[in-house]
Amino acid sequence: MNAPTPPRPIQALPDQLISQIAAGEVVERPSAVVKELLENALDAGSTQITVRLEEGGVKRICITDNGRGIAPEQMPLALARHATSKIASLDDLENVGTLGFRGEALASVASVAVVTLTSRTADAAHAWELEGSHLGTVQPSSGAPGTTVNVQDLYYNTPARRKFLKSEQTEFGHCAEVVRRIALARPDVAFTLTHNGRTVDHWIATDMAKRSAQILGEAFAEARIDVDEGSGVLRLHGYAGLPTASKARADAQYFYVNGRFVRDKLLVHAMRAAYEDVLHGDRFPSYVLALELDPALVDVNVHPSKIEVRFRDSRAVHQFVFHAVQRALAQTSATAYGSVPSPLPAADLPGAGAWRPQQQASFGSILNPAYTPTFSPSPYGSRDGGVAQSTERYGALFAGDAATPRAAEPAVPYAMPQATTYTATAAALADEEFPLGFALAQLHGIYILAQNSKGLVLVDMHAAHERILYEQLKNALDAQISGTDMNVQALLIPVTFYADAIEVGTVQENGDTLRTLGFDIAVLSPTTLAVRAVPALLKNADAQTLARDVLRDVREFGGSRVLIERRNELLGTLACHTAVRANRILSQPEMNALLRQMESTERADQCNHGRPTWVQVDIASLDKLFLRGQ
Repeated sequence: MNAPTPPRPIQALPDQLISQIAAGEVVERPSAVVKELLENALDAGSTQITVRLEEGGVKRICITDNGRGIAPEQMPLALARHATSKIASLDDLENVGTLGFRGEALASVASVAVVTLTSRTADAAHAWELEGSHLGTVQPSSGAPGTTVNVQDLYYNTPARRKFLKSEQTEFGHCAEVVRRIALARPDVAFTLTHNGRTVDHWIATDMAKRSAQILGEAFAEARIDVDEGSGVLRLHGYAGLPTASKARADAQYFYVNGRFVRDKLLVHAMRAAYEDVLHGDRFPSYVLALELDPALVDVNVHPSKIEVRFRDSRAVHQFVFHAVQRALAQTSATAYGSVPSPLPAADLPGAGAWRPQQQASFGSILNPAYTPTFSPSPYGSRDGGVAQSTERYGALFAGDAATPRAAEPAVPYAMPQATTYTATAAALADEEFPLGFALAQLHGIYILAQNSKGLVLVDMHAAHERILYEQLKNALDAQISGTDMNVQALLIPVTFYADAIEVGTVQENGDTLRTLGFDIAVLSPTTLAVRAVPALLKNADAQTLARDVLRDVREFGGSRVLIERRNELLGTLACHTAVRANRILSQPEMNALLRQMESTERADQCNHGRPTWVQVDIASLDKLFLRGQ
């Protein structure tokens, strides 16, 4: 064991060592230098920024901007410790409105690398250059208005830090990600990124829609929804990706607070909770969102890299972000943001977008000889009746022989928005009262084919029905918890089944929870349970399977946790058990009833697992497939 180091007298540290210690906090790797310099360039009002890197930024980082520039007499101060033009008092520190404000940033970089600063103001005859530290001499130089910061040989004098850096490509990847983050926040600024003399990225000044498509890809651009909501001093705007744009990694999540990229636990949790209903499993949502609020309500100086923030009222911010994104995702594409992107490329042909209603009117008779353009009222209850029983007979259409459909039962009027009957005519389609159109036929007992004003709609009937049931179950459970009785269906003959001691104990210990969920399960013996009632929405499902699933979740997570933390997973399982199965033939009134319920159901564009429930194939795509117009 080594002997303890003898005590030394207290002494002031040299300024160079202080700067190197600060550099250990600020300059973790080349990407940290890129971040600090880019933020300074943006604070200087730049509209064009060029980033040049060599060997991943370790050998050279050179950032040139066309901002206001620095006067020659102030250039030494720019490299001095605790010198800045962005804060001058405690009040400024508590109301930070700029990106970069750490007074030791450039000084820290200059302490572990060779820094050359070249700058020219708009009214200067030429540029000025300062090499080294703030003790250097400012010399005349050449250059356009703006500033160039050239950082070479990072960590040349601290080899212990340099050996912890990764490979050249890895360090470049971190630098490129920093540039992408800042470029997303400022689409009004043009950015150019080069590495080892080769241009990697170039983005001209544009708007957020185009910039996000350039950086995150067209797949995100085609599967995103607008978010723009304000409440008092808070405003959230940007784009939230649909569940179909989710990824296996959280590498497409960009959140900004007052223009500053952050990866804050509070905001990450709010986003995860907002996607909880439409994105299950290990998938991560994609989004580009900006939160704006009074700078006095957020502390951005809680982390050396400024990637974390602290809100004065964190709960209010969390709830605002959560509800804003949740409301945006709750809108159906049929009513809010257009059709789900077609998997087929849009045709760019003369006349490709022209709609031929006469031809479309005949599609039904070709696909289904029994097709009639006028549909009777749907047999499925009220459109907005809360815990409606509108889907209780989906799929229950066969008796005996699978080829012989069961006779339809008497219809119950379906409460349409303006009428109780509708006609699939060209005028009705063009009116777009029903965005998902009218059913034509079924395909292999799995998909519903429908036509609307845009073209062909393909619906996964099981996924769509699962989402409808899931939302109805959530509404029913919310009503039950708030004091309204859940609509339950008593079974004429209770379903009995063998149960082990754990299942019997679960029923005895969690009777209130089971009743809240709409189940009446009785203990008949130490080995027998009887299901006497189930939620009305699930009355056609297998009662024994439902009961076992509920008991398993209640046993595993506890009654209270099932109703709070695990509610969505449980209701999703119940909805999946009850949703119409594949190879079940639906009548056209039933198919149309399903389409109408999709239009009036929140989040109907995705099933409970984030998969799409329908896609739109427009006429232009169909024309391209058949080479029409060529």
